[in-house]
Amino acid sequence: MRIERDGTSNTITFHPTDGTHSGTVVLMHGLGDSGDGLADLAEMWAKKLPHVKFILPTAEQRPVTLNGGMRMNAWYDIVGLDDRASESCDGIEASVDRIKTILHNEKSLGLPYSRMMLAGFSQGGAMSLFTGLQLQLEIEGEADKPSLAGILVMSGYLPGASKFKLSEGFQHVPVVHLHGEADPVVRPQWARMTEQGLKSHGMTDYTLKFFSGVGHTISMDMVADAMNFIQKSLPEDSAFVIKPKPPSEMSIKELKQAVRNLGLAHQAAGFYEKQEFVKLLEEYQANTL
Repeated sequence: MRIERDGTSNTITFHPTDGTHSGTVVLMHGLGDSGDGLADLAEMWAKKLPHVKFILPTAEQRPVTLNGGMRMNAWYDIVGLDDRASESCDGIEASVDRIKTILHNEKSLGLPYSRMMLAGFSQGGAMSLFTGLQLQLEIEGEADKPSLAGILVMSGYLPGASKFKLSEGFQHVPVVHLHGEADPVVRPQWARMTEQGLKSHGMTDYTLKFFSGVGHTISMDMVADAMNFIQKSLPEDSAFVIKPKPPSEMSIKELKQAVRNLGLAHQAAGFYEKQEFVKLLEEYQANTL
């Protein structure tokens, strides 16, 4: 496993070992938090599911009306705590576009959308539902299953429900919604309303599970259930493994990065020619992949 922190996109990525990646989970944080807030959780899951890539983006900073206009990391604006379903959720479209770009980038690597999941806590869980069930995917070659592998919601809800439109073919996407029965922030009744609303749109595989005594947090029981759902939705499958880019097709920048990622920098000390890096990586791949 390799951990990458991209300061430009403000994203943390837990990469599987080269030649093992066959599934991806985009994991989104809650209001005012960052990708770092879920990094320990993602790392634990990544160790137990070594074929799965976990991508943790951090939301852009924006004024949040609920908190007196204070700027903080937020996927969209929240106005109040009374009826979030009717809110306009200003900024959510830009956040949706960002998540769609991440999914598109994974598709460009050769991974089908049916091997990707969206997951999140609180506002991040809300984003998972709003984004994941309204996608218009490029489905060439995936006519039999044009949707995501699953959506994981932890203490979330469906935002902007009044303008929500379920994408065609997405009614069978598995959704697991884990929620604290004592959650004072995202109230249990909102979780029930979300389940009822989405089932009324035609969702056929929506599982809502409450956890006694749990507030607005992710309990260890929720962690275990979530991991089981990810494992069930993205089982290890060699048919979907993303093959590493051949060293001969890499740029010198990509070669040097690959050498660092694989812990081969000491063997490349003193290299100046591109072919030296190519040979080193080809020999490594021949012995390990």
